[in-house]
Amino acid sequence: MLEPKKIKYRKVQRRRGQWKGKATKGTQLAFGSVGLKCTVTGEITARQIEAARRAMTRSVARGGKMWIRVFPHNPVTKKAAEVPMGSGKGNLEYWGCILKAGTMIFEMDGLPEEAAREALRLASHKLPLKTKVVTKITR
Repeated sequence: MLEPKKIKYRKVQRRRGQWKGKATKGTQLAFGSVGLKCTVTGEITARQIEAARRAMTRSVARGGKMWIRVFPHNPVTKKAAEVPMGSGKGNLEYWGCILKAGTMIFEMDGLPEEAAREALRLASHKLPLKTKVVTKITR
């Protein structure tokens, strides 16, 4: 699973004001010819990214090339069940990534378009956000 090798602070504050608006960077296809783009703002975890990656890889039988365009570098903490208020911040639970609407999550190339679309469709079922498959316009 994806996780940072080294971080400056073990626990960080939640990015409460960052959950609105549309993405300005990382919205276009940069590497592949078919991609999976999220259409709503939300958070995905490293486990969800890995599950989607596995679904795509198995679908195409290890053919073609795949790029993961997001990285989970936000440590998310959680307090244990039935713990009273106070006594500090909870322990690190998982690594997450806040995605704004329009962010490209995965890209694929080196496959027929239908096979790539099917692989990305299977990957989208593993993610908690609404997504759409986009392709490069060839003229």
